[in-house]
Amino acid sequence: MVSLAICMMAGTASLPHILMRYFTTPSVKAARRSVGWSLLFIFLLYFSAPALATLTKLQLLDPDLATSVIGKAFDEVKNLAWVQHWESVKMLAVADQNGDGIVQLNEFFMRPDIVVLATPEIAGLPYVISGLVAAGGLAAAMSTADGLLLAIANALSHDLYYKIIDPQADTRRRLIVARILLIFIGAAAAAVASLKLTGILGAVAWAFDFACSGLFFPLVLGVWWKRANAAGAIAGMVGGFVVGSWYLYMVYAGGMEPWWGIDHIRFGIIGMPVSLVLMVVVSLLTPAPSKEIQDMVDETRIPSGSAVLPQSH
Repeated sequence: MVSLAICMMAGTASLPHILMRYFTTPSVKAARRSVGWSLLFIFLLYFSAPALATLTKLQLLDPDLATSVIGKAFDEVKNLAWVQHWESVKMLAVADQNGDGIVQLNEFFMRPDIVVLATPEIAGLPYVISGLVAAGGLAAAMSTADGLLLAIANALSHDLYYKIIDPQADTRRRLIVARILLIFIGAAAAAVASLKLTGILGAVAWAFDFACSGLFFPLVLGVWWKRANAAGAIAGMVGGFVVGSWYLYMVYAGGMEPWWGIDHIRFGIIGMPVSLVLMVVVSLLTPAPSKEIQDMVDETRIPSGSAVLPQSH
């Protein structure tokens, strides 16, 4: 649990589409205030989600509550509207296995995927509420997906195409490249998702592990270590990502025994140390960053800093 929590926290701090939200703040002070408000609302979200699951379970399993199905007559439970609805789509099943006519704990089967959608009906609310909940979940998923796609496409267009391949490209051409990359990246993501390599929770854990394997220490050291430079950051990102990906493949599909019990949803624990070591070593072996960059780092560290980047005309 500790290693998984580390991967999730470091991964959250490294997700590009989250970091992009803070690029709109005009100063360090505004960015810190924005992060503070974000943490408050993220806390409410992540606290309410497991609380909802716990309270729903209580509603279903506590025999003293009117909404409970445990301890009630089998025919009564089978005739509940919400039970019939979800049973018809094979998301729920009730079976009187011992023939006593009473629903026992091991005779009620409900897929975890429908807990949020079924909760309004369990509480006696109209089915339209479940539809609104589903629409909210779909909107959140699409918002996250488009943020990720834009982050990847724009990063490749600006950092790879514009900075390396064609430094003379104008804004119009860079936008066209970004839109083309957006289509290909979206198609590639859909193709990978269609393979069903893991469930939704596993896929989310992998995304966080990939992020923290390559990006966490370059981001942290880029702010708090003035000797860090571009070569070290690139080495840390590439090395951590490659080693983390290798460990994921070997444990998940290669038949390798996990090291120290670190399974495939915690491979960030393997990638992060490699990223740290490579960034430090390569940074020390290559020239230090310019004074302008070091001054920018000093400005970033000041809570009431006037600007993230030095003003230029």
